[in-house]
Amino acid sequence: MTNRPPLVLLPCLMGDALLWSHQTETMRDAADITVGDLTLDDSIGAMAERVLAGAPDNFALAGLSMGGYVAQEIMRRAPERVARLALIDSAARADLPEARERRMQSIEMARSGQYLDVAREMYRMLVHPDRVGDEGLWAQVRAMAEHVGPEAFIRQQLAVTNRPDGREDLKRISCPTLLLYGRQDVMTPTKVQAEMAANLPNARMVVIEECGHLSALERPQAVSAVLRYWLQD
Repeated sequence: MTNRPPLVLLPCLMGDALLWSHQTETMRDAADITVGDLTLDDSIGAMAERVLAGAPDNFALAGLSMGGYVAQEIMRRAPERVARLALIDSAARADLPEARERRMQSIEMARSGQYLDVAREMYRMLVHPDRVGDEGLWAQVRAMAEHVGPEAFIRQQLAVTNRPDGREDLKRISCPTLLLYGRQDVMTPTKVQAEMAANLPNARMVVIEECGHLSALERPQAVSAVLRYWLQD
């Protein structure tokens, strides 16, 4: 038995526990951390149910990008179980048609044996422009992609493509909510975060400078510091 609060971390598309390695290594004193597996299901609802089935009765919840979509679905299904929420580089809107088209193209590329080409192309959009040539960071992203594999990636893309628009649902989230994102995140930029904040009754926005979409990998120390404060605030 421990006095540390349970914390469930949910990874991004094509991501796994490596995304959260800094948090799981440096925040052991602050929380009992588990990382949800979002590779087995092809809908956001099924992912949420799997996480809930393995989670404690009451827990803190943080999700990055796709993990944030799953976290919002958990709030729709079992808000009474979540003590506090962090949506990191995430969004509440459903995909626009052009985004759905890009996802379907990536699925076709993965099916045709070009999965790692998809991963590299996505990497260029996900990180700060100054980090595109960072081979160490790319090696981490590639390792996650290889571990997830093309079949799970396809399931994830289908889940994300068919996710609901959750903007109205945000208004019913009453627990303390952190919106954390990178300043140079082109996937979920400031206007997306501000829209979510306007719909959340108890939200706080925090910006990480010189950072793109994969903040937990790009600026792990900053993310850990903010999450630690969020847990203790």
